Amino acid sequence: MVQVALWTLLAYNLAPLAAAQVFDLSDLQWTLKNQNGSIVVPGSLPSQAHLDLFEAGIINDPLLGINEFTERWVINDNWTYTADLTPFTQNCKSDTSDKTLLVFYGIDTIANITFAGHPVAWVSNQFRRYTYDVSDYLNFPAGEDNNLTIVLESAWYYGLNVTIRPDAEYFPNTPNVTTADNFEYPNVRSWIRKIDDDFGWDWGPAFVPSGVYKPAYLVTLSESEPQDTASDATLYPVTSSSVLLDETSLDIYKYGQNSSTAPDQSADWVLNVTFGIRSIKSFEKPTVTLSISELDLTSEPLDLGPIPANTDENTYLSVSWSIPDSAPERWYPIDLGIPKLYNLTATLDSSPGQGDGTSAESITQTITTGFRTIQLLQTPYSPEEIASRGITPGDQWHFAINGKAFYSKGTNIIPFDPFYSRIKPEAVRWVLESAIESGQNTLRVWGGGIYQPSDAATDGGLYDFYSLCDELGILAWSELIFSDSLYPINDFLLESIEPEVRQNVRRVNRHPSNIQWAGGNEIEGIVMSANTSLANGTHYLDEFVYLFQDYLHDIVLSETNSVPYTDCSTTHGVLSLDPYVLRFANGTPGYIYGNTERYNYNASVAFDLTTYPVGRFVNEFGFHSMPSFYSWEEVLENPEDYAFNSTVVMSRDHHPPAGNLAWPNPNAPQGQYQMTSAVELWLPTPGTPDANQTFAQWCWSTQLFQSMNMGLGENNLGSLVWQLNDIWQGVSWSAIEYSGRWKVLQYGMATVYSPVVINPFWFPGNESLTILATSDRWETVDGTAQLTWYDWSGNAINSMTTPFSIPTLNNSLIYEGTGVDTILPFGYTAKDVWLLMNVTATTDNKLVTSESYFTPVSLAYSNLVDPQIGVIASDNYTFTLSANGGVGAWTWLDHPSGTVGYFVDTTTGLPSNGYYLIPGIDRTVQFILSIKLSTVQSPDPADFVVRSLWNNTHM
Repeated sequence: MVQVALWTLLAYNLAPLAAAQVFDLSDLQWTLKNQNGSIVVPGSLPSQAHLDLFEAGIINDPLLGINEFTERWVINDNWTYTADLTPFTQNCKSDTSDKTLLVFYGIDTIANITFAGHPVAWVSNQFRRYTYDVSDYLNFPAGEDNNLTIVLESAWYYGLNVTIRPDAEYFPNTPNVTTADNFEYPNVRSWIRKIDDDFGWDWGPAFVPSGVYKPAYLVTLSESEPQDTASDATLYPVTSSSVLLDETSLDIYKYGQNSSTAPDQSADWVLNVTFGIRSIKSFEKPTVTLSISELDLTSEPLDLGPIPANTDENTYLSVSWSIPDSAPERWYPIDLGIPKLYNLTATLDSSPGQGDGTSAESITQTITTGFRTIQLLQTPYSPEEIASRGITPGDQWHFAINGKAFYSKGTNIIPFDPFYSRIKPEAVRWVLESAIESGQNTLRVWGGGIYQPSDAATDGGLYDFYSLCDELGILAWSELIFSDSLYPINDFLLESIEPEVRQNVRRVNRHPSNIQWAGGNEIEGIVMSANTSLANGTHYLDEFVYLFQDYLHDIVLSETNSVPYTDCSTTHGVLSLDPYVLRFANGTPGYIYGNTERYNYNASVAFDLTTYPVGRFVNEFGFHSMPSFYSWEEVLENPEDYAFNSTVVMSRDHHPPAGNLAWPNPNAPQGQYQMTSAVELWLPTPGTPDANQTFAQWCWSTQLFQSMNMGLGENNLGSLVWQLNDIWQGVSWSAIEYSGRWKVLQYGMATVYSPVVINPFWFPGNESLTILATSDRWETVDGTAQLTWYDWSGNAINSMTTPFSIPTLNNSLIYEGTGVDTILPFGYTAKDVWLLMNVTATTDNKLVTSESYFTPVSLAYSNLVDPQIGVIASDNYTFTLSANGGVGAWTWLDHPSGTVGYFVDTTTGLPSNGYYLIPGIDRTVQFILSIKLSTVQSPDPADFVVRSLWNNTHM
């Protein structure tokens, strides 16, 4: 594993030096109480009120049963965390000339902070780091108060109070336009800088948590000379005895590069390092020395500029260093190259020239980073390219890494848990490694959640995210936290938003995996609708332009030269990049601009490609499904709950959302119907004498339809499935369940995100079938495709093999036919046959195989035959599956409760589950167990369960 942020103190003549005294506030004894004092329990830090109440036995596990509803009273109360500062004052040596700084890496969200009886600050932004000089309060406490107290106001009630301010703008929702999507707690999200889905979403709960959810520290800076002995240094905060480095930003880009100018790939690399400094002493001529040991490169001491004596706010100072283009290897996503990383060592010497080596006040940081260029191409296609390639006119909308366009294939990330402070690093690693295993190269960090952390240490992240993307070689599309609502532009909000955005952009800069900053999620479409539907629509459009085209754009690009900015996740693109002017509806009819998304819950047109949007890039698409029976076992408490439409199950379906606090969700029957109708239309309707089997088959069948309905048929350069991970055990669009268990969709992506794939495109209107082989490689790919018709008894009817040659990022036509009678094997009906499509090619010096299936009629009407599947278990959880009867349509192997892992084909080494098992063609798979996530370490092979579509109606 790559260590992303190592923070050390540089030795003077190899002797250890003293850092500032750093005290971890988690070492204090905390108490938590509600507003009227009727509840007083032990607290902790970092934590959130729900978690401490659960630990104390006041509430049950919030994710269990219907506790999202029964524990709403926690949201309505105000909660106070208090700790006696005596352990700090007794153990930290200081005098009145020292400065003590109180550092919070994350407070959720509305809080009054008092220190030793003195008010320190009122805060209202979950996404900011706060640092305060509390020296005077420490030296002169108010009376006998020796406590640190954080009083947290109910975010829900705070939001309601803000909406009745005289200057609070009204955002109307009418039958024709929705200016603010409400999920559970309505009309407050846009007024609070807090995780949007904390207030509910159509795939998750609404707990509206509060607490100090990231680590916090007391840092004591001293004017006295550093001693020869080292103090115990934590990874964070980064200090010398007199200096706190509150921020360090590293931005790597090409000389002359900016958001509107394509980088010169042969130009020198520029490494810009910016420090946010608080110091108890002034330093006139500090220097910074940068080095990359792997490249044997070291800069001359670079002048940083004077550091003033200021502990009240950060002083920002920067240095730049140029290195030749040819010196480092480029960083690439794992499917396109090697994610090469280097360790940049930055030594800040505040008092250089004091003898040999660096001074006793120097600080060294080692930052793991990489070298790459990333572009978001949004310029028009040329007439020549339109003519030669048959492209629909309009603008490009895709990414290029290191000067090369590529296909973005991936998913969307949501928060990993409703309570940030309990997110497990190993669970996040599992999700990201699962993305790699399924062939993904891009993750979009959805703009309604949280700014994902760099790593466990940086700014109190608690777990690795961007550093893990750097290491694994997966691209991260980042977004500012604005989602599905129009937003006010009141000064009190903008004053909080600016430092929020700057802090997070600066922090993420160092990560080569980051590919852009989007201003928010799905807002441009909302404001375009408001502009045409409301009498004062231009007012809302003007506000959107101010905030997302101008204000946020300028803040982001003032902090980075290495990544682009776009106004919104789903956008119509731009008229101009410099100046930055959005297109909105200003386009030529028939032309394609920007990117798109697709959600269509009318299952009757699920496989009619004429109903799909045509776009350059699809950043959201999907269909919801149930979690597995095994996930339901984690949260259902009574036998009667194990039914598709039981009260508890339906209460965990938030699609479509209630829009208010009504419970159970009155709109859940609509979401349930969308899933059941899809299954009934396209698969055998589950129904067996065993109620639990029927429920399990229903859950699995919704997942199967979800995977079948991916719709990756669009001719573009990007597809990001909604969504990768889950936030709880409930109905959602996820590919991976809350526990880490893979759904059918996750295995499906492992197939469709293969470098070379074969897919059928069926157009029912004229009964035409087109089969294409597609490659996302940069080189021409040669291979063969095989098409074989089978009946459901497993007899091969006929077969054809076709060679192909696929140009860069392109398709090759394998088959084209019109009319069912022409397409089907002679003498067979659509209900009796199906088509197996295989592709074999060599790319990147590796053999690539992929397969897909075409059924000319819904599987609900196909004449399936009992597959009589046999399973033989061998060592190391290896299973050989055989169809001893007919074809096992969508054969699936489940691992037992308490286990997390996935199945791989022992021949290809690739993930494999959910396939057509043909008599005479056995499948051998091995279960790869996650030791860290599984509560059952040695499952019994007899507890693995095999199922197929036959089991929807048969025991």
